[in-house]
Amino acid sequence: MTPDSDTPQRAVLGTWPTPLEPVPRLARALGLGTDDLWVKRDDLTGLGGGGNKVRKLEWTCGAALADGATVLVTTGAPQSNHARLTAAAGARLGLDVVLVLAGGPGSSASGNLALDGLFGATVVWAGDADRGSLASTAEQVAEQLRGRGAVPALIPFGGTSVIGARGYAECGRELLTQAPDLATVVVALGSGGTMAGLVGELGAARVLGVHCGAVTDPAGTVSELISGLSGTHCEPKTLRLRLDQVGDGYGVLTEQVMAALTLTARTEGIVLDPIYTGRAMAGLIAAIQDGDVVPGQRTVFLHSGGLPGLFGHPATLARAEAALTVEGHRTLR
Repeated sequence: MTPDSDTPQRAVLGTWPTPLEPVPRLARALGLGTDDLWVKRDDLTGLGGGGNKVRKLEWTCGAALADGATVLVTTGAPQSNHARLTAAAGARLGLDVVLVLAGGPGSSASGNLALDGLFGATVVWAGDADRGSLASTAEQVAEQLRGRGAVPALIPFGGTSVIGARGYAECGRELLTQAPDLATVVVALGSGGTMAGLVGELGAARVLGVHCGAVTDPAGTVSELISGLSGTHCEPKTLRLRLDQVGDGYGVLTEQVMAALTLTARTEGIVLDPIYTGRAMAGLIAAIQDGDVVPGQRTVFLHSGGLPGLFGHPATLARAEAALTVEGHRTLR
């Protein structure tokens, strides 16, 4: 990277561009034309199990390196994909990583948590903490690290900031090259940076965000990031949002999401997760049923990763295992 006074530095962490693949069997199952639905494979970004956070971390970690950081500190839920990829980015860049996570020890250490350990991250459990409390604990951790002579860089919740959103503005440019006729990009709306970057490049009319319950004000969060990225005010009411897939809460599996996971897996062999991409696919299905997404137009589903999180979600695993068909080998002869 070649830094200058105006452009943030970028630490290259992923493999670009990610593929754009047709999913004709899924398209037909949803009532679309064979060539209408495509998947942008940002689950194949290369680093640490893949996922959308890699694009953001390239910019937030670039800023950290420019500031002389020796340790990355970030926050999240116990099964945070962002925390897992921050741990992987630290390993790639030779930086220590401290993860401040909600909850406490003793819960399942599978899924993303197992990978956090594999990448060498240190976990600080923050107890029953909301996003504000997590940020406060992260600040305290950073101050302790400074007292030991380290140089900490605080990476925001979900990797989401105006700088991090640059990664998805870049993704929008990739999409325009791969599918210049695209009508709608469907994306999970978690901490907001992925949708903000896409809207900043593609415009609000072409991006449909499906709220996953990670933030209390999804429209306000995304519009603020877009405004910071573009330098012009973005009205929240101009955004295309679906708020109907949260169900009973961020971590709770819904029937609509389980159906979306199952259909995608059985038509295309693509695995979604129950928190983000599963909700986004359920939102796409609802949008087709409502007539917001229609046949004859190019629709792109952004697969933002999250596979390790499925293995840390007991309810989803139980449902998947219960669907397993087992027959004796004598019957199959």
